Amino acid sequence: MRSFLGALFEYIRASFSHYIAQPTTKFINRLVERLDTWARQETARALSDENEAPEVTAKRMGSVIIRSIPFMRPMFIHILAIFLFGMFLTFLFTFTGILSSDLWDNKMMVNDKLQPAQAFVLFVDKTYLREEFLDEQELQEVKALGFEGNKLTNDQRKTIRNRMLVWFFVGDIFGIILAFLLRYYPAWVWQNVNHYLRVAMVEKLEYLSLSFHHTNRSGDAIYRIYQDSSMVVNVLDEVVVGPLNDIRDLFIAFLFVFAFDPILGVVCLLSFIPMAVITAYATPIIRRLAVRNRVTNSNLTSRIQETFAALKVVKANNAESIVVDRFDVDAHKALDAALYVRFGMVALSFIVAIIGGLVVIGLEYLLLTWVLEERETNVPGWAVVFVGLMVWNLAAFNSANGRVGQVVGTGRGFVRLWCMLQDLFIGLERAFYFLDLEPKVFDPDDPLEFPEHIDSVAWDDVHFQYDDGTQVLNGVNLSAEAGKITAIVGVTGSGKSTLMSLLLRLYDPSSGSVTINDTDIREFRIDDIRSNHAIAMQKNVLFTGKVTDNVAFGLEDVEFDKVKQACEIACADEFITALNEGYDTNLGERGAKLSAGQRQRLTIARAVIRDTPILILDEPTASLDAKTEHRVLENLSEWGRDKIVFLITHRLSTIRNADNIAFLEDGKVAESGSHEELLELAQGRYRRFVEAEEVGLVDSQVR
Repeated sequence: MRSFLGALFEYIRASFSHYIAQPTTKFINRLVERLDTWARQETARALSDENEAPEVTAKRMGSVIIRSIPFMRPMFIHILAIFLFGMFLTFLFTFTGILSSDLWDNKMMVNDKLQPAQAFVLFVDKTYLREEFLDEQELQEVKALGFEGNKLTNDQRKTIRNRMLVWFFVGDIFGIILAFLLRYYPAWVWQNVNHYLRVAMVEKLEYLSLSFHHTNRSGDAIYRIYQDSSMVVNVLDEVVVGPLNDIRDLFIAFLFVFAFDPILGVVCLLSFIPMAVITAYATPIIRRLAVRNRVTNSNLTSRIQETFAALKVVKANNAESIVVDRFDVDAHKALDAALYVRFGMVALSFIVAIIGGLVVIGLEYLLLTWVLEERETNVPGWAVVFVGLMVWNLAAFNSANGRVGQVVGTGRGFVRLWCMLQDLFIGLERAFYFLDLEPKVFDPDDPLEFPEHIDSVAWDDVHFQYDDGTQVLNGVNLSAEAGKITAIVGVTGSGKSTLMSLLLRLYDPSSGSVTINDTDIREFRIDDIRSNHAIAMQKNVLFTGKVTDNVAFGLEDVEFDKVKQACEIACADEFITALNEGYDTNLGERGAKLSAGQRQRLTIARAVIRDTPILILDEPTASLDAKTEHRVLENLSEWGRDKIVFLITHRLSTIRNADNIAFLEDGKVAESGSHEELLELAQGRYRRFVEAEEVGLVDSQVR
C-alpha cells in the first residue's frame, strides 16, 4: 500500500511538473524576454543636467517598470505572497470593521439585538438574537426565559461589551504580530531586489573600457549605484505592489460606498477630476526639481570622494579652508534642491488634500441628513445576517463615512504617489543608464585560443585618442621579445602608460593593431589576455586587509609559500616579518600603515606572484632607495629570464639595465636601442633626456 501511494504521488508530481509547471515557466520566461526587448527600445538617459525637465512618457515609464522585472524575478513568489496576503487582510479588516461598528454603535449603545453572525462570533445564546431570526419554537422559548422584543438587557449589553473587549485584545495582539511581519518581510524582499541591481551595475561598470571612466566622475557612479539604484525598491513597492494594493483597496471601498448609496460613489468619482487637472499642471515642475535634486547630490558625492582621495595634498598645501568652502557650496546646493523638490510635492499634496477634505465634509453633511430622515440604504438583503444597516443609523453613518474617507484618501494617495513616481523614474533611469552603456572593448564572437608560449609582443602603426579628441599616440611601432627587458621612456604625457593599457586591452587603438605572436589581441578573449599579464602600477593601490590577501589579490587558494617567495623577490619579506603579526598584519585603509617604499614592494610582489609571461612594471622603483632598487631589479631580472618584461620609468639606474629602450616623443617611438647605442647618437633625444636627468640628479645632491 505504501509503495502504491509513493508511486501515485511521484506520478502526480511528475505530471504536474511536465504539464503545468514547465509550460508555465517557459511561457513566463518568453513573456519576460519579449517585454524586455520592447522595454529596451527606450534607451535610458544620462539625466546629468540639473536644469533638465525630461519628459516621462507612459511608454518610458512602462519600459522602466519592465526592466526592473528581472531583478524582481528571484523574489517573485515572495512578492505574490505579499500581495495575496494583503488582499486577504483588506477584506478581513473591512468586514470586521463594519461588523464591530454595528456591534458597538447599534447593539451595545442603542440596545438593538444581534444578527446571527454577530451572536456566533461573541459566543452568546439565542436570547441575544433579533426575533425575525428565530423560528416559532425558539421565539416561545426565549419569551419563556423573560427576554421579549428586540432590545438588549443591561446585563446582555455588558456581556457584549466584555466579549468585544476580549476580541479587541486578541485583535491587538494579532495586529502587533502582523505589523512586525508586514514591516520586516517586505523590507527583506525589497532590499534583495536592490542588491541584485547594484551588483549588475557594478559588474557593468567593471567591464566598461577606461575611456568611459576617464571622462566620468567616480563620485557620480557611486551616487548612482548607491542612491539611484535604490529606486528599484520603490518601483517594486510604490509602482508595482503599492498601486495594486491601492487599486484593490479603492475597489473594495467603492463596493461598500456604492452598496450604501450610488450617489456617494458618483460624488467621490467627480472629486478626482480637479485633483487630476492640478496634478497634470504641476508634473513638469516636479520632474525638473527631481533632476536637480539628484544631480546636485551626485555632485556632492563626487566632491566628498575627490576631497578624501586627495587629503594629503589638501593638508600639505594648507587648503582645508578652501576645501570646506567648496564643500559648503555644493552641500547647500544639494540641500536647497532636496528641499525644493519636497516642497513641490508637499504643496501639490496639500492642495489636493483641501479638495478631498471639502468633498468629505460635504458628504458628511449629506449622510447626517439621511440619518435624521432614517432613509433606507442600498445594502443587499443577504447582508442582514451579518449587520443591521438596512436604514441610515449611527453605525451606517460611521461605516459609510469611513469608506468615503478611504476612497477620497486613496485619490489623494494616488496624487502623492504620482509625485513620488516622477523622482523615482528619474532616479531609476539614471541607474539604468549604466546598464545601457555598451563597452567599447569586448570579446570577439569567435575568439582564438590564447598561445601557450608568448614569444613576442608588437605595436604596429598604433594611433589612439580619447573620446574628447585628445590625441595620445600617433603611429607607434614597437616590438618586444621573450627573455628581454624593454624600457619605455619619455617625458610626462608622452603615452607610456597608454601604450601598456592598449596591451592589456583596457582601451583599443583608434587605428593600427597590438599583436601577441603576430596575432591581433582583439582576436583573443579579454580574460585570457589579462590573466597572462601582471602589472605593478605606479600608484601603489592596497586594500584594507592582511598582507597575504593584498599580495594574492585576484587569485584563489594561493599557497603561503608562493606569497612568501613573491615577497622575497620584491625584497618585501624583510619588513613584513618585522611587523607585529607578520604576513597576517592588517594594513589598514589603502595600506596606510606602510611607507611608500614598502607599499611599492608589495605591489611588485603582487605582480610577481601571478607568474605570467608578460610583466609590466610602471615606475616600479620610484619610491625605493638605490640599494633596494638594485636588489629588486636584480631579482626581477633573474626571475623573468623567459618572460617579456616592460619597464615604464624615468630613473636612469633602472633604464640602464634594459635590453631595449624605446623613447616616446609626440606619441611616437622616436628612438629605440640599448642604453649604449642611444647614447652614441650625438643629437639623440634619449641622450638629451639622460643628460637632463643627470643634471637634475646632481643639482638635487648638491642641494
